[in-house]
Amino acid sequence: MPDDLDGARLDRAIAQLVPELSRARVRRAIDLGAVRVNGRRMPKGGSVARGDLLRVDVARVADAPAVASPDAPLHVLLERADVVVVDKPAGQPTSPIRPGEGGTLVNALLGRYPELIPTEAGFIGHSPRDPGVIHRLDTDTSGVVVVARTAAVFETLRSALRDGRLDKRYLLVCASEGLPDEGSIEFPLANHPKDQRRVYPCIHPRDVMRYEPRTAHTTYRVVQRAGNWALVEASASKALRHQIRAHFAAIEHPLAGDELYGGAVVRAMGRHALHAAHVGWAGGGGVDAFSVDAPLPKELVSLIEASG
Repeated sequence: MPDDLDGARLDRAIAQLVPELSRARVRRAIDLGAVRVNGRRMPKGGSVARGDLLRVDVARVADAPAVASPDAPLHVLLERADVVVVDKPAGQPTSPIRPGEGGTLVNALLGRYPELIPTEAGFIGHSPRDPGVIHRLDTDTSGVVVVARTAAVFETLRSALRDGRLDKRYLLVCASEGLPDEGSIEFPLANHPKDQRRVYPCIHPRDVMRYEPRTAHTTYRVVQRAGNWALVEASASKALRHQIRAHFAAIEHPLAGDELYGGAVVRAMGRHALHAAHVGWAGGGGVDAFSVDAPLPKELVSLIEASG
């Protein structure tokens, strides 16, 4: 490890030493164990030191094209010539990580919409692993995912997402007691320094100085209270990784079933209580307006009804 990277975070050191790897591929390399420091694995938030031997197996994180699964189920909420909006179930990954991996939402999309299949001439979007996908959801988060069917539409909607012009709303369940009827959460988020599975809300100013977090803004309102639980609508137009989950944990109201962030264990539900319920686009850039809602899954409905 060169002198100028002494004390640098592992992910940042890799990004500087192997600039051809995107941030997503760096994270994937670490998650897959394709990175070794002095022969051992290290979390992305770990620090490297002068003289450390860093080895990255670049071939393991190549952006291998996703494969089509024509018979895979797919719940389509909106289908147009330019855009598709689907309802992803909890438990299904959005896109594959490993070459040849199946069972993801992208596999099902490619099976139904062959124009999305990557070819030697190229692909729609940023990666052949998730062609056309405008935004991802965590594996255990259900709900709406927007998919562009042409490169031009992808660029328009991806830009809208980046600028916060897509109307994205979520429904979640958390503890009711002590939660105001509405509010705003502004804590910036960074990669967790000790646990690569989580993100870290920087509540104290010293954390902001130490971890260089990204700005994150979540607003919410309580839709319904039932016994110990509250059904909450949250909005986060730019929605960083785990933003809503980490923000509600930071205000001591972690999502039901979200054990990673300290949420109450709900074995009967089998997931964390977060659902991408709505996405809307006002129109522009050659893409007509749309507004799509995904109904609350039955396991979240049951959680609320059982407490009423």
